[in-house]
Amino acid sequence: MFKGEQNNNSRQPSESSYYFSDDTAFLPSGAADDSTFCGLTCAGRCHSCCFREKAYHARVVNLGRPSKTQHFPSNKINNQKYSIWSFFPLVLFEQFSIFLNLIYLVLSCSQFIPDLRVGQLYTYWGPLGFVLCVTFIREAIDDIRRWLRDREVNQTSYSKIVRHGQVRVTSAEIKVGDLIHLDKNQRVPADMVLLWTSDRNGSCFIRTDQLDGETDWKLRHAIPPTHALVNSNGQPSVLFDMQAQVFAEAPRQNIHSFEGTFVRTDISPLGDVSIDAAEVSLNLDHTLWSNTVLATGGAIGLVVYTGEETRAVMNSNRVRTKMGKIDREINNITKLLFALVVLLAFVMVALKGFSGAWYKYWWRFMVLFSYIIPLALRVNMDLAKIVYAFMVVRDNDLPGCMVRNTTIPEELGRVSYLMSDKTGTLTQNEMIFKKLHLGTVAYAQDSMEEVTQGLRLHFDSQQNVTDGQGTRQMRRTGNERMAAAVLAVAVCHNVTPMSEDDSGLGASPVDTKDPLELVDVTTNPVGYQASSPDEIALVTWTATIGVTLVYRDQHYMSLRLPNGTLMSFDILSMFPFSSESKRMGIIVRDRASKRITFYVKGADTVMATLVSYTDWLEDEAGNLAREGLRTLVVASRSLTDEQYEDFSQRYHTAKMALTERVEKMQAVVATLETGLEVLCLTGVEDKLQEGVRPTLEALRNAGIRVWMLTGDKLETAECIAKSSRLVARDMPVYTFQQVESRMDAHLELNAFRKRCDHALLITGSAMETCLRYYEHEFIELARQSPAVVVCRCSPTQKTQIVRFVRYHTKARVAAIGDGGNDVGMIQAADLGLGLEGKEGRQASLASDFSLTQFRHAARLLLVHGRNFYKNTAALALFVIHRGCIISVMQAVFSAVFYFVSVPLFPGFLLVGYATIFTMFPVFSLVLDKDVPDRIALTYPELYKTLQKGREITFKAFFIWLLISIYQGGVIMYGALLLFEDEFIHVVAITFTALLLTELLMVAITIRTWHLLMVLAEIISLAIYALSLVVMRDYFDPHFLRTVGFLWKVLAITAVSCIPIIILKLIHYKFRPSIYSKLK
Repeated sequence: MFKGEQNNNSRQPSESSYYFSDDTAFLPSGAADDSTFCGLTCAGRCHSCCFREKAYHARVVNLGRPSKTQHFPSNKINNQKYSIWSFFPLVLFEQFSIFLNLIYLVLSCSQFIPDLRVGQLYTYWGPLGFVLCVTFIREAIDDIRRWLRDREVNQTSYSKIVRHGQVRVTSAEIKVGDLIHLDKNQRVPADMVLLWTSDRNGSCFIRTDQLDGETDWKLRHAIPPTHALVNSNGQPSVLFDMQAQVFAEAPRQNIHSFEGTFVRTDISPLGDVSIDAAEVSLNLDHTLWSNTVLATGGAIGLVVYTGEETRAVMNSNRVRTKMGKIDREINNITKLLFALVVLLAFVMVALKGFSGAWYKYWWRFMVLFSYIIPLALRVNMDLAKIVYAFMVVRDNDLPGCMVRNTTIPEELGRVSYLMSDKTGTLTQNEMIFKKLHLGTVAYAQDSMEEVTQGLRLHFDSQQNVTDGQGTRQMRRTGNERMAAAVLAVAVCHNVTPMSEDDSGLGASPVDTKDPLELVDVTTNPVGYQASSPDEIALVTWTATIGVTLVYRDQHYMSLRLPNGTLMSFDILSMFPFSSESKRMGIIVRDRASKRITFYVKGADTVMATLVSYTDWLEDEAGNLAREGLRTLVVASRSLTDEQYEDFSQRYHTAKMALTERVEKMQAVVATLETGLEVLCLTGVEDKLQEGVRPTLEALRNAGIRVWMLTGDKLETAECIAKSSRLVARDMPVYTFQQVESRMDAHLELNAFRKRCDHALLITGSAMETCLRYYEHEFIELARQSPAVVVCRCSPTQKTQIVRFVRYHTKARVAAIGDGGNDVGMIQAADLGLGLEGKEGRQASLASDFSLTQFRHAARLLLVHGRNFYKNTAALALFVIHRGCIISVMQAVFSAVFYFVSVPLFPGFLLVGYATIFTMFPVFSLVLDKDVPDRIALTYPELYKTLQKGREITFKAFFIWLLISIYQGGVIMYGALLLFEDEFIHVVAITFTALLLTELLMVAITIRTWHLLMVLAEIISLAIYALSLVVMRDYFDPHFLRTVGFLWKVLAITAVSCIPIIILKLIHYKFRPSIYSKLK
């Protein structure tokens, strides 16, 4: 029997006391409810059986003893898309699920039937095989990369604590219940509960940027009983002598919360050990999620979730697949091309006559004209997208830009709306403390010396109060108010000072001394770690005026005062900030006076309902907001020992609850948030990013409507909108009144209808009311406004706005942001732009394009987006033209020779035409530019012409179809007219003229020549010239050396191209495009 193993007198949890709300699946359900069972339809039961989602349940994890009865997922990571056996079937299935690919496959397969064969098999299987080979290679490379990454992670070695020491195990071998030892900078392999750290206080920092994208370090705390046990013994294996269990909630996606309970079953709570040692409520602060990194010291964790049940894997679900509008437009055109093939084959059969097995001839003509179907178009476009991504990444004017989604680069050229966050996107997210307001007096930057002097006088007077004169007493009273406000700001936060060892927490073993006695009074922190730049700005400001945070852990805090003395506090309770509560709180005990104080700070809208009435708070908060400052209200309340003890017991009971724990804890805290005294109002400035004003002006001139969506209050949002020039100086602003009913919304919309030329300023709640009752009307009116600012906007509302605008306008909507609260709208937008900012990398990781500055968005859209869209349209139309022209020649040839279903060109020439001879020149169009980058940025109005999508439309398609009909007819009829004796000469003349026509059409389409374009033309001609020499079976070498061959080819090429060139010159002369004027 192990030490401490339970006996009859040891404490046992009751059978039902530790079940979570979703544990009922483990319990016998008793008699079934017949009415409920009979009420289920057959369809419902079939659906539940066939599409049953995996059920997750809470669990009991024994310390260091993996369960042999419960089955948990393996910790082996497998992100591969294919296996060795499924690779070819799945890739083929994906490719032939595309309609046109399937049609081409059917046509190619028909060539195995002798009666339907019209040429060599490789003529049709060659292009299809080329497309499939490119796809196989691309998918194989991607999957091999995923396999290599998985293997690297799975083979990572970790130290596992066992009873007699430590053993090495790989990440894939880790199981639920294992005790894993982690070193500094080591990745956490599975979701764990923290048992011990090398810090004397049981704390450590972790980096979570690979999990949630946030770059600030997170503070975590070990379970006190396990941490104390290991420290007292000195050996981690002592944990095996403890009979303990962790009751953990069911696996879920939420990475920001955790509910569990640590229970020791080898001691009694009624003995010498306190109840906190027998039962400990576990929350997020006690966890180490998989894929985070231990930033400081060493740690031991108990594995509670592995593999697919870890938070990291459960949050790795793919977002919706975005498809570019140009892809949809091209898909529609290709469907029309297929209909054209069917119709053309039917016409040929009709002209031939419906006699005999006419359907065989119809199918043979379908095969002959199948080159109209642009099979290689998808490959060309996929390669073009890769080139576009390379061009963006290599752009020196876009430092740090990353392309995370290569499927939609053309969308950069079609944006009509840009939804922008404010903080960290338009502003720098570098908070600078600007103003302190005490109600009767305000202190700005230029009067901070006065604050410093007042603090010094106050704290000196606390040590030596000798002057009793009235004027001195009045000054001391004012200084006391100032000191109380500054102390509140210096204490109420979640900031941790960083020392030289990058931890801010001592790395020495536990000492019997008070940790605060080890603080070096003369040493300043090298930096601070916090969850928000606002927090760091406030603590940095208090340090500049003499109140410096020099030590902080989960139990203690120490401040150095202006006179050099230390003021120490015991941290009794901490209530972190949340987006729902919009406030945070802390309860501390002054070690010198033993006074207990509850400090709270938060948004003015929330705090106004919690504090005692003041006649200045609302007005002054509005004034600071109009200056563009972010405001926080700081308040406090003194507690007696009895009040705190009562609160502590009720809060502990709520923390131990196994159901609705968070709600119960919030309800207990709410009992303290009454009668709070306002201490001060703070104002923090967030400066605009460099280049925001010219960028917004350029986007506005480009026809892109910018909407600012922010969580700040109305006055702050309006101030930033004007200072950033989102709202022009001479532009009137319409402030939408707060509406709560249908009638209010109706009246306010009618009022705004008369002022649609104004910039719209509206709160998130008012907008939500309008969308609830007048969704279409509100969007239609808002889209007419030159600028829209939505303040007090939640992340959910941001996402809704993006979806509503996309749905009602049918325009392309982009979204740009830098924080986790912007991820929803970035993913919902047609084009997501993420900034890597101080709030982390969440937005960047969720985006399609990652930027480092907002001003880079102008170049990305106006230069690259414009080029990508125009070049993709040109590439698509040329590939279509390439197939149509050769099919027209085939149709003319068949018609002239009595509708014979025989191919005009040999198989080698047909295959080489699209894959060798013309591929590089046509593909080189992706490098084209109609105007230099400088012109595109100087004249953003050029972008407006693209938003209507006129580059690739049915009109453009039919124009190119007419060109194909004309050129194909000229080449074929010209060759037949000049035909003399042998048919092989016709093949040489027509194919050479066809190739020269295609190369010449590319040349007259190019607007800015690039060296690679010239090389593509030369190499294509050289390859064709070499093939004329080598392929003697297809060409007559003697005829090729005659002058007759040369002049016939040149004459036919001239007739096919010169009229097109003349029409382009006439169009350029009388209806020049905007870019041609600027060029």
